[in-house]
Amino acid sequence: MFDPDMLFRIPALLVALTVHEYAHARVAVAMGDPTPKFLGRLTLNPIAHLDPVGLLMLWIFKFGWAKPVPINPNNFRDGRKAMVFVSFAGPGSNIAVAFITAFIYAFAVKFFAVSPAVRLTLQMLYSYNILFAIFNLVPIPPLDGSKILMSLLPGPLAYSYQRIEPYGTFILMGLVYLGVIGSIIYPIQAGLSYIINQIVAVIFY
Repeated sequence: MFDPDMLFRIPALLVALTVHEYAHARVAVAMGDPTPKFLGRLTLNPIAHLDPVGLLMLWIFKFGWAKPVPINPNNFRDGRKAMVFVSFAGPGSNIAVAFITAFIYAFAVKFFAVSPAVRLTLQMLYSYNILFAIFNLVPIPPLDGSKILMSLLPGPLAYSYQRIEPYGTFILMGLVYLGVIGSIIYPIQAGLSYIINQIVAVIFY
């Protein structure tokens, strides 16, 4: 059966995925690695960033990932620091989009007669960006949180941690299916949403 919310979910998903991966590519290039640019990932075209499995997971479970941006750490001017910045750029950009969306939503509701379609579009955009940001900070490969953690760990521990990478996707899918990830993500989502809403409320109310 056709889901009418699909008309609003698809744009929200594409924006969250595209902004996330574009931010990775943009920061990687800024830190000295031209690889994302050479491989066509320094773009806001969503087709360049889609990963079929990650998109399906995001569609069904509201947790998922895009096609990782290829980088060459050897090109970075400061390898470990650059990797942290590049890895956090994706989730950070999603949080920024969520904040901007909350601002636009509050502004529109306060000063205009907002249609249900616009409300739902903004709500979906806000929700998916928040979820995508928090989910990608989970320290399990291939998510950004694993790359951040790996960059911060001492050499021997980072090497040991890296050994789970080939199994990371299967571990992640299992934890999502069992609801473990959701039990971690949703309280953090609620806390982050509260902070954003309080900031927006100070501005408008």
